Amino acid sequence: MSRPFCLLLLPLLAAASGRTFSNLEADPQLRPVSAAVGIRHAQYAARAALEADDLHAPGACCLVPLSIQDFHNGTIEALVAGRPQQGARDGARGFLGIAFRVQSPERYEAFYIRPTNGRAPDQLRRNHATQYISEPEYPWQRLRSETPGLYESYADMEPGVWAHLRIEVEGDHARLFVNDAPQPVLIVNDLKHGAGTRGGVALWIGSETQGYFSAVSVRRGD
Repeated sequence: MSRPFCLLLLPLLAAASGRTFSNLEADPQLRPVSAAVGIRHAQYAARAALEADDLHAPGACCLVPLSIQDFHNGTIEALVAGRPQQGARDGARGFLGIAFRVQSPERYEAFYIRPTNGRAPDQLRRNHATQYISEPEYPWQRLRSETPGLYESYADMEPGVWAHLRIEVEGDHARLFVNDAPQPVLIVNDLKHGAGTRGGVALWIGSETQGYFSAVSVRRGD
């Protein structure tokens, strides 16, 4: 499956605890390079935000890299809200997340959410509300097929409603927290690219999604 790549350059504010991506919602220097991804500044649900529409074919995704290139261990946080675009196919879920240790447009690890699954009436769909992937070797299809239930989980969320994501990475371990829960909703103890991998950090948006990002911060732990 092809992996389209969208590049946005974002300025940084140095901070004692790490790096905060300032003016994500209003920076005039944002420069998308993928014609399939629409980027605009918006006010959404009482917050200034970066709005992104991914018009790629079903199953594709787009990375929006932040200007940090050597993330290894640390914590990444963001507010995200997403829903399927108007007219999207039935399988669209409003996919949104964060990629880390990005080595190329095709090689990275990521956690993402499927907001329409959070309160679905079907329990199996609820169990697929959050997802870990490791591209290109371990997309979600392979992980679900070979290790059902190990790399995805339930978390309460609603389409179009802000969700707080926090990702903690250390060595070959990573944990995803949703909405300030005291316990992680998804734990990965064997990051597929290995404990020593370093790389960039990026916003992640799936196809047929209308998404919003705000309050992004990266704190490196090494």
